[in-house]
Amino acid sequence: MNRRTLLGTATVAAAATAAAPVMMSGAARAQTVPAQANAQLPGSFRYKVGSFELTSLFDGYGTRPIDEKFVVNAPVDQVQAALRDAFRPTDALRITYTPTVVHTGSQVVLLDTGSGGKLGPTTGMMSRNLAAAGIDPASITVIVISHFHGDHISGIKTTDGKLAFPNAEILVPEAEWAFWMDDGQMSRAPAGMQQAFALVRSTFGDLGDRVRRYKDGEEVVPGFQAVAAYGHTPGHTALQISSGSDTVMALADTTNVPFLFARNPDWSAVFDMDAAMARATRRKLLDRLATDRALAFGYHWGLPNAGHVRREGDGYAFAPLAYVQTL
Repeated sequence: MNRRTLLGTATVAAAATAAAPVMMSGAARAQTVPAQANAQLPGSFRYKVGSFELTSLFDGYGTRPIDEKFVVNAPVDQVQAALRDAFRPTDALRITYTPTVVHTGSQVVLLDTGSGGKLGPTTGMMSRNLAAAGIDPASITVIVISHFHGDHISGIKTTDGKLAFPNAEILVPEAEWAFWMDDGQMSRAPAGMQQAFALVRSTFGDLGDRVRRYKDGEEVVPGFQAVAAYGHTPGHTALQISSGSDTVMALADTTNVPFLFARNPDWSAVFDMDAAMARATRRKLLDRLATDRALAFGYHWGLPNAGHVRREGDGYAFAPLAYVQTL
C-alpha cells in the first residue's frame, strides 16, 4: 500500500469513527443522569411598583380538608365543583402562605411574617427563600402585621424564642390589638380560640416598645396607608401602597384562595370571625380593584401572588402578573 492510499484509508476511518454513535453500557449511561430533586425550587416572585421593589416569598402551606365545615354557607358539593373548575383536588385544599418584602429605597418593609416553621412540616420555607432572594433578615427595618392569625405572626420569633428580624419595628392594627389583648374577650372565647389568644400574647407580650399600633387611614410607613378590611378578624387591615403614580393593594386575607372566594365572594370560610362583615369587605375591595383596574396581591394567592382582579359573572377572577426576568 503506497503512502497516498494509506493516508486516504486513515482519513475515511477517522471520519467513520467521528460519525458513529458512541456506545455506552446501561450502567455508564445511568451514571450520567442525576437523581430527581423531588423538591420545589426556592420560591419567590419579584416585581416593581413605581420605585418600590416587592418580593413575595413562599413560606409553605397548610392543608384544609374539604368538608361541610370549610365554607360555612355553601353546600360542600358546590365547593367541590368550584375546586374541579380550578383543577384542584376536591378532598383537601393546600393553602399557601406568602409574606412580602417591600424595598422602598429607604426602608425594607416585611408584610406579615409567615409560620416560623411552627405550623407543621409543610411550613417554614421563608428563611430559605429569603436567603435565595438575597434578603438578610437583619436588613428588615419594619414589619407591618395585617392581623393576628398564626400563619401571619408566628414568624416574628424563631422556634427558640429569638427575634427572627432583630432590627425591625413591629406595627400592628390598633383594633386587632384591642381585641386579642382584652382579657374579657379571652375569657368569653370558646375553647377552640384559647390557643389563638395564647399565641398572640406569647408573641407580643415581651416585645415592649418594639411594637407600635396603627389606626385605619394612617400612613404607617411613607407610601403605606392602612385600609380597614374588618371581618376576617376584628382588626384585619389591608394596605394601599403607593410609589409615585403607581399603586398596589396588599389584601392580606380579604379573600382566601381566589378561585373559591373571589370567584364566589359571598362564600364564608370557617376562618372569617365575622362572616357578614368579611363578605361586605371582600365585595367592596374587590369591586374597587376591578373598577380601577388596580394591582393587588393576596397572602394566600400562591405565586405569582400579584396581579389584577376582573369581574366575572357575579364574582371576580384573578389575573396574575407575568413571571419575567426584567422588572
